[in-house]
Amino acid sequence: MVPHDRRERPEDEAEGPCGGHRQHASHPHQQPLRRHRLRDSGKGRVSEPGRQREGPRGSKDHRGVTEGSAGSTAISLATVAPAYGCRCHVVIPDDAAVEKSQIIEALGAIVERVRPVSITHRDHFVNIARRRALEANIASTQIESNDRQTNGSAYVKTKMLHTKQTNGSAHANTELSSTGKYCPISDSKGGFFADQFENLANYRAHYEWTGPEIWEQTKGTIHAFVAAAGTGGTIAGVSRYLKEKNRNVQCFLMDPPGSGLFNKVTRGVMYTKEEAEGKRLKNPFDTITEGIGINRVTRNFMMAELDGAYRGTDREAVEMSRFLLRKDGLFLGSSSAMNCVGAARVAQDLGPGHTIVTILCDSGMRHLSKFFNDEYLANHGLTPTATGLEFLDQ
Repeated sequence: MVPHDRRERPEDEAEGPCGGHRQHASHPHQQPLRRHRLRDSGKGRVSEPGRQREGPRGSKDHRGVTEGSAGSTAISLATVAPAYGCRCHVVIPDDAAVEKSQIIEALGAIVERVRPVSITHRDHFVNIARRRALEANIASTQIESNDRQTNGSAYVKTKMLHTKQTNGSAHANTELSSTGKYCPISDSKGGFFADQFENLANYRAHYEWTGPEIWEQTKGTIHAFVAAAGTGGTIAGVSRYLKEKNRNVQCFLMDPPGSGLFNKVTRGVMYTKEEAEGKRLKNPFDTITEGIGINRVTRNFMMAELDGAYRGTDREAVEMSRFLLRKDGLFLGSSSAMNCVGAARVAQDLGPGHTIVTILCDSGMRHLSKFFNDEYLANHGLTPTATGLEFLDQ
């Protein structure tokens, strides 16, 4: 698997892991190695509407931005939020790798870990994040209403009294019956729910940035693009842009275990009635991968233009991550590893002489407690044993 930044080196360009293929990966996590880096992963751009509400960079409006995320988008939002004077509140499923929560907290954001449930459940992490923004807006409206009723010296007294009450009655209306918690950003000047799954700023970021940079960096010689989907923003934006540039560029989905998108793309049916999320109260994904795979069609994914789909396994992802670490010095997370399995599959099907691109979207540093934990892998029968790429033929 040849990193994109090394494509001009003849010894790397001549042959990929499947023989005779030029395989490129847009990799934002190893920028010192790149000649041309992607300017934006797209994740931080999901909050673009929120940026417009928050005012210019550096303004301190102290509004809150909330998001439900398995980790990567939340890390991006937590990184950029302070620059726009925003507080960040992240709701994350508690089965996600714990180091993601630690990174988000280190960036100054509030992390709320919740049990994994179906998206139809009111306490799904996305639904809670949406509710947190609403709670912040309600609290902000109440504060503004109280402030407007004060004037002169009475304003100072009321303001002081209100400050003392913020941990009491002022939060009473924002409590969650299921958890007994209130919204920690409810003392902000309102809340904005980034809504990465349905917010089309996600798709647009990749249509306007990632897609064009892939086209430019491959000098228009790309034959195929393949990637997994979580929100669907990356694969939608990139595939639509590439198809506009050249209808012959083939775009494929790589789907992990437990996800229904493979069936949607290949058969037009999302899932069987027994697998419908409305009938499943537990976490619908039975996979070691995080941040990819879903059992519903998001607004972002609807924008994708795909020629087909592949289905990967946890073992393939684990083995591919170790292969790339040994052979290319790439320390990749589960999503990136699955993407590379997809690139190898496409290479096998297209044959020699094709340029295939995928996305390396997460570092192994975010997956130490599970994906790179020997004991965890052994307990799930996923201990890597391959010495090469023979696992692709199993």
